Amino acid sequence: MKKTYNFGRIVTTVIMLLVGLVFLLPFVWMISASFKPEVDVFKYPIEWIPRQWQVYQNYKDVWFGEHHFTIFYWNTIKVTLLTTLISVLVSSMAAYSFSHVNFKGRDSLFVIVLMTFMVPNLSIIIPQFMILKWLHLIDTHLGLILIGSFSALGTFMLRQFFMGIHKDYLDAARIDGAGQYKMFVGIAIPLVKPALATYAILRFIWTWNDYSNPLIFIRSAHLETIQIGIQKFASESGAFYSLIMAGTVSAIIPLILIFIIGQKQVIEGIALGGVKG
Repeated sequence: MKKTYNFGRIVTTVIMLLVGLVFLLPFVWMISASFKPEVDVFKYPIEWIPRQWQVYQNYKDVWFGEHHFTIFYWNTIKVTLLTTLISVLVSSMAAYSFSHVNFKGRDSLFVIVLMTFMVPNLSIIIPQFMILKWLHLIDTHLGLILIGSFSALGTFMLRQFFMGIHKDYLDAARIDGAGQYKMFVGIAIPLVKPALATYAILRFIWTWNDYSNPLIFIRSAHLETIQIGIQKFASESGAFYSLIMAGTVSAIIPLILIFIIGQKQVIEGIALGGVKG
């Protein structure tokens, strides 16, 4: 039985490894294409290791060419960081209120918040556009930041973790004279820190990869984000896929770094959710 069990684990590991390699192939092709001249990108059979390297020229055209990729990069970093910071702050305060602050109509209000999550994003683009136009926030980064800063999903997700905090902790703080702010900042936040980090990473990724909102609400070229900027490498004569791949590789580097840095917190957040309650 022991030998059969070990053999089964080996087979499972090999299968999962092969599946992982299949999922990595598009990523490897993207990196390989970013190193090639345009004429070699779609050469068949695929040259995974380029015969003719054009790394410097491709990445130079991306970063220092006519499309000002550096500006797109900075715009995306600014919008993403501010959106993530505000969203985590707002969602955590709302989640704490819905889980540990008693007020009239709390549960009904929470149901309404969840109902907004069920509404498709495409169906609210026109109302959002009208509101931002009324506030004179069309073609501004502040408009983009406000749109992404309020998340029903983030509130729901964090509320589940806040509900896992035992009531005795908060009661003890309340007996010592602590108010809601002190209990929120001093007790609740440290106990759900892995969950906050998990949501912050998810919000960072969602905002960084957002394409539709910058496309609709941004008009000026100097305010565009990286997802819109990558499209600039397509011209009337066709798309320059080597430059698109080079831009895409540059675009995913922050996402990889964020995940590597926050990997421990993500695992702790999943574990915390697994043992909650």
